[in-house]
Amino acid sequence: MDFIQHYFPWIPSVQEIIRWGGVLAILGIIFAETGLLVGFFLPGDSLLVTAGVFAANGDLSLAPLLLLGPVAAIAGNAVGYQIGKRAGMALYARPDARFFKRAHLLRAHAFYEKYGGKTIVIARFVPIVRTFAPTVAGAAGMTYRRFVAFDVFGGIGWVVSMVLIGYGLGKGVPNLDRHIHIVIAVVILLSILPAVFEAIRARRGRHARGAAQPKAEG
Repeated sequence: MDFIQHYFPWIPSVQEIIRWGGVLAILGIIFAETGLLVGFFLPGDSLLVTAGVFAANGDLSLAPLLLLGPVAAIAGNAVGYQIGKRAGMALYARPDARFFKRAHLLRAHAFYEKYGGKTIVIARFVPIVRTFAPTVAGAAGMTYRRFVAFDVFGGIGWVVSMVLIGYGLGKGVPNLDRHIHIVIAVVILLSILPAVFEAIRARRGRHARGAAQPKAEG
């Protein structure tokens, strides 16, 4: 427990957000994290899984989470798309600020270059990237009709799966709410693993290319 609290000191705030603001606070955070560039630091997966656990214990209603949660996620992405469409490539020249990091935008751009329109679905499950992916799609000129199809599918899939995972855990594990900090930490670690593996793979690729280059003769 000490390890978790040391490396994730803000975890208790996830529980407090739910207890204080209920479903409305959850919907607001989902919208902000998926649609506003300043929301990249907000909890996403951990918030939804925790909400599912709370719903299993009767502290939240499950139906609004499953019905309104996807709406907030879809609407958030739609706003992000419009930001990218209107601001265009000027975003890439924007300097770093407290709530904006150009590196996050470039990471989302790399995702878009690799996966195309599917990025809007895949990015839902990747922290930070899910905030910037719709903006990149808008700046890249992705047609709105195509964007909406991915947006709706990804928004429903992400919210429903995360909430039901938490709900299933809450129903299956007695007194899980007393150890919710452990659940949140595990969700966070699992959510960042793909990025870690991708970074390792990219690093190995660079080393392999460097080893393959012929050395200059002396």
